Amino acid sequence: MNELDLQQDVALLTEQIINIESVSGNEQEIADKVHQALLKYPHLEVHRDQDAILARTNFGRERRVVLAGHLDTVPLPRTEGAKGTVPAQVIDGVLYGRGATDMKGGVAVQLALAAELTDAKYDVTYVFYDHEEVEAAKSGLGRLARNSPELLEADFAILLEPTNGTVEGGCNGTSRFVIRTHGKAAHSGRAWMGHNAIHDAGEILRRLAEYQPQTITVEGLEYREGMNAVRVAGGIAGNVIPDYCEVEVNYRFAPDKSLAQADAVVFDLFDGFEIERTDGADGAKPGLDQEIAADLIKVLGQEPKPKYGWTDVSRFSALGISAVNFGPGDALLAHSDDEHVPQQAIRECLQTLRTWLS
Repeated sequence: MNELDLQQDVALLTEQIINIESVSGNEQEIADKVHQALLKYPHLEVHRDQDAILARTNFGRERRVVLAGHLDTVPLPRTEGAKGTVPAQVIDGVLYGRGATDMKGGVAVQLALAAELTDAKYDVTYVFYDHEEVEAAKSGLGRLARNSPELLEADFAILLEPTNGTVEGGCNGTSRFVIRTHGKAAHSGRAWMGHNAIHDAGEILRRLAEYQPQTITVEGLEYREGMNAVRVAGGIAGNVIPDYCEVEVNYRFAPDKSLAQADAVVFDLFDGFEIERTDGADGAKPGLDQEIAADLIKVLGQEPKPKYGWTDVSRFSALGISAVNFGPGDALLAHSDDEHVPQQAIRECLQTLRTWLS
């Protein structure tokens, strides 16, 4: 495939990036292309950690900002006729393809700025990383934070996740739990000889159905919480009374809580059941209390909103770096069969960040 042209129209650059299939675990080709493209610019100091690429300017500015985005996508759609796949296609000024929204438009904006800005008012660190769409333990950003934390040091960070062109501050935290019931196996023709663990799980589902999620204001932004069953499993055969059942529950919690405090909410709600937390990550507070963030909001001219989903702004927050989400595309279209983004939205995102950094 041809080398990436970072100086072409940013919408065309996005299309070129989409055409490099990079489902999580298959990021090497796109990482190679990004690495090769960035090495051509003498004002950038480029580092690589497996399939994560980091490029830094060293203009000697007093403050440094990070622009970050992930290179991977979720798997390609299986639905016949789906347009959110690879290769990309353009229909009436709208770019369709896997990653168009989440988040190759944002990555293209990063690359365009990295090539263009040779005299920005802040020093800039551009981070392109792998394995965002899978379990947190594989995250390329997490690996960079462990291996080279000094390269991520900054005063402020922007994650170019899709936000429909507005700033979304912080993010909800997320956690997953398995709640188990235990019974006694028996032949279904003699069910009275056993005890049905799936029937016992009805109490778990009842408590979930009656649970009222909260909306919590944090630093002026309202974060909506949610707690839902996302998987139920149990039993071994159609003629056996099941002796176990598992209900997997996902809890999205406002950034006023730590992960430990979120645990307490879930353990209290399901008191009396066997519970195991299988995954979890803290949220992040809005990060809008700095002048550097206020300048971005002023350039944009829109009121910031909360980020309901979890994003890697949480990782920056854990490093002591205030961070927000800002990128092209509608997050509601992420991972959809017809994932798409208007070409003009990518151009407008680039122009906003160009103005803010110039």
